[in-house]
Amino acid sequence: MKIMTFNTQHCQNFRTGKIDFSAMAEVIKKCGADIVGLNEMRSLGEDPGYTDQTAELSRLTGIENYYFAKAIDVSGQNPYGNALLSKFRILSAENIMIPDPVPKPENTLYETRCILKARLEGGLTVLVTHFGLNGDEQENAVSAVLKNLESERCILTGDFNVTPESPLLAPIREKMTDVSSLFKAPLLSFPSDKPRIKIDYIFVTPDIKVTGADIPEIIASDHRPHTASVEL
Repeated sequence: MKIMTFNTQHCQNFRTGKIDFSAMAEVIKKCGADIVGLNEMRSLGEDPGYTDQTAELSRLTGIENYYFAKAIDVSGQNPYGNALLSKFRILSAENIMIPDPVPKPENTLYETRCILKARLEGGLTVLVTHFGLNGDEQENAVSAVLKNLESERCILTGDFNVTPESPLLAPIREKMTDVSSLFKAPLLSFPSDKPRIKIDYIFVTPDIKVTGADIPEIIASDHRPHTASVEL
């Protein structure tokens, strides 16, 4: 099967600056993804532009099973968070909040984050997350991820906002395989037009065989998609 992680920047086209569901759906279809972890997704809110983006991508891609996990309400009334598209039936799903650091330093951008955890038919568990920008937020995110991983048939995807050499990833690497180990040369994911860093990840438990991995040169969102081919 094909796994994909994709930060859509609320489905905003990187070139035009406009919401573009068709462009995001085409990326997913072009990559041939069966399971897609999505970051920076909007859901139905009170302000214009806050529509059920996950449902719209489901419709356009033909991937019928989906789930949205809210991290925050923008302006108090507009849901924003992570999402999952799956060609496999979602048996259960939950939204796990990542604890906010206390206290928060002043004049620094903090944002509450979450982990979407879904159990799919066939016994597969998928976690989709988006780490914060600050070190203490990221430490809390790693701790929350470790508490919610399964030891077998588990996939972790997301924008971690850290580069591969970060020691924060070490505890996750002890339990899971970073699919980018199959890259023939280093590949970067952000920004999509001229990427300088890799901050998007797919990890799998050791019982899942990784047969390929890529960050294709696609410009749709501000992040490039990251894919992996796996066998269970």
